[in-house]
Amino acid sequence: MEDRCPQCAELLQWDGGYVCHSCEQHYHKQVYCPSCHRPLEKLQACGSVSYFCNTCNELKSKSAVNTVFTASDHEA
Repeated sequence: MEDRCPQCAELLQWDGGYVCHSCEQHYHKQVYCPSCHRPLEKLQACGSVSYFCNTCNELKSKSAVNTVFTASDHEA
């Protein structure tokens, strides 16, 4: 899954944080549960990334979550 800028759809680059060089904007990435729409906790093990929803008490796959990029006021 590629992370794209919500304004111009260019690929976001990682530079200590997500940045779009076309828009010159920094972003924070947040993932939400597709069922209850609450923020998820990131679980990383053995090179694999999954997410856990404390509200639903369920493990969510990376491909099933809702990902949102919000503009950051400062550089990362």
